[in-house]
Amino acid sequence: MAEEEIGQVMDFFARPVVAGIDLTASVKVGDKIHIKGATTDMDLTVESMQVDNVEVQEAKAGDAIGIKVPDRVRRGDRVYKVTE
Repeated sequence: MAEEEIGQVMDFFARPVVAGIDLTASVKVGDKIHIKGATTDMDLTVESMQVDNVEVQEAKAGDAIGIKVPDRVRRGDRVYKVTE
């Protein structure tokens, strides 16, 4: 499986467990992503995301999105889109 870098974690919120990500490429609901950092390594499918507290189906480069994550992520972690 190939991976393409699509952004970087800029914020983490513990309640609810949400990562704030600045995008450098587009992503949509249903995409598989991989978040990797010094102590972070998780794969997940984007089930929902928000731009400015509004639910969206797709976000483009330059957008700052919020997505629910299963565990803690850290500022600076890299975000990759997983492609078959």
